[in-house]
Amino acid sequence: MKETLLGDRDTILRAEDITVVKNKKTILKEVSLDIKKGECLGLVGPNGSGKSTLLKTISLLEKPTSGRLYWEGQLLPAKIPMPLRHKIAIVFQEPLLLNKNVFQNVALGLKFRRLPKKEIKARVEYWLEAFGISHLAKQHAHSLSGGEAQRTSLARAFALNPQILFLDEPFSALDAPTIEELLVDLKKVFESTGVTTLVVSHNFRDINRLTHRMLVMLDGRIKASGTKEEILSQQHDQETQSFLTQLVQN
Repeated sequence: MKETLLGDRDTILRAEDITVVKNKKTILKEVSLDIKKGECLGLVGPNGSGKSTLLKTISLLEKPTSGRLYWEGQLLPAKIPMPLRHKIAIVFQEPLLLNKNVFQNVALGLKFRRLPKKEIKARVEYWLEAFGISHLAKQHAHSLSGGEAQRTSLARAFALNPQILFLDEPFSALDAPTIEELLVDLKKVFESTGVTTLVVSHNFRDINRLTHRMLVMLDGRIKASGTKEEILSQQHDQETQSFLTQLVQN
């Protein structure tokens, strides 16, 4: 990582002109964005707009067809160093829990990183408590409700102490009361940790509760950015305006 951007100290991750083509179909079209240190950034758009592909690309799970990614101002090489991957945590729509109990699932990533047993125990217990699932520590993951499973997945991610956290539609499989409870607890965690976060969602209301600013994605492009108020006050093309009007009404 030799090339450095000047005047970029507040940005942890920058994407420049990211294009992704799959099966001759262009999914992302020259997308550029900055994620600032300590901010919670929202990415909202309809299904099929490219949100999940963008998340997978900037979280280093998939390589773009073209474009460049920078980490703290430094151009990322084609082969991403493992220490950098360890600075990133991801929570998907489906919790992806293993055939183990809750404590073991939360401890999984820490064991892979060969942390001392005492530290693993302390971290797991802390995050079980933070997400209100300490009483479920010995419960098998497959017996959890949807909300309990997602809390376990979030505790596992935060236990890694990531520099940047990616959440891909974390509420879409949950009912309204469960979402409300999780939003309250997650906001408290964001405020207490200050972890840099990108939240992907199709729900404008929920994402606005958590984020400092938002990006609106349609048809593989970023069409608007800013706070909710700024985005709604901006002039947009007909497609973007129609989407935003529908979001606000839902």
